[in-house]
Amino acid sequence: MLEQPLYALNDPADIRSLIADRAWATLVSPFPNGGLTVSHLPVVLDPDRDDSTVLGHLARTDAELHELGRHPVVLIIEGPNGYISPSFYQSGPYVPTWNFVVAHLHGTPELLGAQHTYDVLDKTVDHFESRRPNPWHLAEVDEYAQHIAPMTAGFRLAPTRTVGKAKISQEKPRDIAQRVIQALERDDDIHSNRELAATMTRILPPSP
Repeated sequence: MLEQPLYALNDPADIRSLIADRAWATLVSPFPNGGLTVSHLPVVLDPDRDDSTVLGHLARTDAELHELGRHPVVLIIEGPNGYISPSFYQSGPYVPTWNFVVAHLHGTPELLGAQHTYDVLDKTVDHFESRRPNPWHLAEVDEYAQHIAPMTAGFRLAPTRTVGKAKISQEKPRDIAQRVIQALERDDDIHSNRELAATMTRILPPSP
């Protein structure tokens, strides 16, 4: 990913917030003889750490395809993103672009044993169920869950390098960026995107 100081997302709190809010990740593993293996999986922040360390799990056969734990990987956390029409700017000349927030976590995963893997499954369920009015817990089907848990492989990834990027119209004058936000908030536009608008509002510096 092209790293540009203008779009750098360096605040650890922002990275942690992105991981917590956007838990569906893409795992990319390279191999010494060439080629890549790509999988998609849920991840959660490690509650015992105050950095961007994550816990995740894959089907055991999937983890074997990745040779998980044997070499560095990249875990991609994709945040709010969307198409930006030149009509949003009400000025110009401009061309279409795509605004987005993303983080790449680089490091070698630590494979976890059976009990820790089960703990990861439990924490993952609790993370998503916590938003429901009556959360469901893995303990409700403990015997069944314990039976199928060995088919999964849990891991911890403590990134040795984290690259965050938030390309959200910083290169535009603040009044034009505000027009983009207003356009994204409109319900009558096919490209409306309130989540992206809220992210832009939160991250962009205030008007001078």
